[in-house]
Amino acid sequence: MAPRSVQAEILTIREVAGYLKVTQRTIYRLAAAKKIPAFKVGGTWRFRQVDIDGWIAAQSKNAEGQAG
Repeated sequence: MAPRSVQAEILTIREVAGYLKVTQRTIYRLAAAKKIPAFKVGGTWRFRQVDIDGWIAAQSKNAEGQAG
């Protein structure tokens, strides 16, 4: 097996919720509304950490643009 890299890391709803410091319900709602990058495996939401990091960066840029 290939070693796991940060870019290939797949996260669960629980892990993403902890990473973003929000509730699991919030992550589920964002995923279901397609407001956060996610995909389903066997009916269960999964997230690539690199996509979440990119989403965070995009959210930060949007917030900065709206602050002015």
